[in-house]
Amino acid sequence: MRVLLIEDDRDLAQALTAALSPRGFAVDLARSGDEADAYLQHGDYAAILLDLGLPDEDGLSLLHRLRGRGDTRPVLILTARGAIEARIRGLNEGADDYLVKPFDVDELHARLLAVLRRQGGYIGRSLTCGRLSFDLETRLVRVADAAIALSVRETELLELLLRRAGNVVPKRIAEDHLFGLGGDLGSNAVEVYVHRLRKKLDDADSGARIETVRGVGYMIVCKP
Repeated sequence: MRVLLIEDDRDLAQALTAALSPRGFAVDLARSGDEADAYLQHGDYAAILLDLGLPDEDGLSLLHRLRGRGDTRPVLILTARGAIEARIRGLNEGADDYLVKPFDVDELHARLLAVLRRQGGYIGRSLTCGRLSFDLETRLVRVADAAIALSVRETELLELLLRRAGNVVPKRIAEDHLFGLGGDLGSNAVEVYVHRLRKKLDDADSGARIETVRGVGYMIVCKP
């Protein structure tokens, strides 16, 4: 699952990225309001982690602009502004939650999962398709009692497809999800991961079949 972190503190951004990655979150980093706007116009993000002290504008202005154009993606504010008035203003501007620095990463993870559940982006603990089960917390993929060994990007791709099971995932969305905006990838990078994942699912007789919709993208179909 990909999230956008809007934070100008490089050390904190690196620490949060390192902490969230093992928990199943791919993190794109924007260090200013302008960078955030560029990412948000093109990226497919499940949630946004927003610092208020940005170098080019107040994060609340960015949040106000985001909600003003009808963007409903969950926003979790991360800030040193701990006064009750600041919290109230942030929530009134449209934030889904508000966490004051310094904070514990485990609490951030729990709050992030909570806002995703409320938005319907993180329903329950597992996703299923055919005989396949994907535990969203442990990131383990199983067919019956047998685990399937997947790489990090294969796991991210599978989650993306499972969340949209029965619907086509455009190739561009898959590219952004796996590599981030501006990622250095060849023209067939996504196809390589689709091929690897498809083979592993087929070899395991998972009942989850990945179809290529030529010229559009990919879709996972769940066999009964």
